[in-house]
Amino acid sequence: MWHFKQSNPKDILFAKELTYALQTAGKNVFPDFHTAWHFDDKVGQKYLLEAIGAPMVPSYVFYKKQEALRWIEKTEFPKVFKLRRGAGSSHVKLVNNKSDAQKLVSRAFGRGFSQYDKMANLKDRWYKYRKDKTEFWDVIKGILRFAKKPEFARIAGNEKGYVYFQDFIPENDYDIRVVVIDGKAFAIKRLVREGDFRASGSGHIKYEKQHFNKETIRMSFEVADKVNSQCLALDYIFKDDRPLIVELSYGFVKEVYYDCTGYWDRDLNWHEGPFNAQGWMVETLKS
Repeated sequence: MWHFKQSNPKDILFAKELTYALQTAGKNVFPDFHTAWHFDDKVGQKYLLEAIGAPMVPSYVFYKKQEALRWIEKTEFPKVFKLRRGAGSSHVKLVNNKSDAQKLVSRAFGRGFSQYDKMANLKDRWYKYRKDKTEFWDVIKGILRFAKKPEFARIAGNEKGYVYFQDFIPENDYDIRVVVIDGKAFAIKRLVREGDFRASGSGHIKYEKQHFNKETIRMSFEVADKVNSQCLALDYIFKDDRPLIVELSYGFVKEVYYDCTGYWDRDLNWHEGPFNAQGWMVETLKS
């Protein structure tokens, strides 16, 4: 078992390669290929969700600059710009007009984007400090990062050669994350930051069962089955009360979910009380 991360330089270099090789050799691994191949790859997730017919936020990827620019001329704004990689709403920007979109396209097919956005990272640290979500030393570390880029960003290099947008779905002041493991599901509701449109990484979370509808939970089980995942976290926003998937991940910060008040089984029965999600992961390897 290996909880590899997008911000660990060694994990970036060989985590998937090693676990997939072990799986090919007949070993039980977590996460296996189907669970993790799309991890930290929003473009790969777009292809996967389209392939299985899952409801998702309309998404657009371009590998040629001129095609992207022609699309900008005829599409409507705002749109949401994202890099393939990044967690906690990093590298996610609201694009309000054609001019801003053209600048992003020029950079995407030029010098590209660093894996580490130092200004956005500092703003995020400051926001969390003001909300008592982190210590002031964390803000200082964000300032120090202006002088030295993190190792994972130096190893991964700039993101370039493509550009990725999603439709902006208005009137969503929260998102819903559902995690499915071994036939069980639990969920959190993340409120958007003040004056922002992003919910992931905001730190403002609701846990009570009343915040989640069964259709979203049912859909999460269905998608996890279709992609054959040992563990799948799905992020949703809503259009006319219809859940739309924003992105996927196999990994999550376990401490965030300690306050969940219960979980659903595959038949959508609710089980009140604490649970051990990490234990469920171990059970997937034993079954």
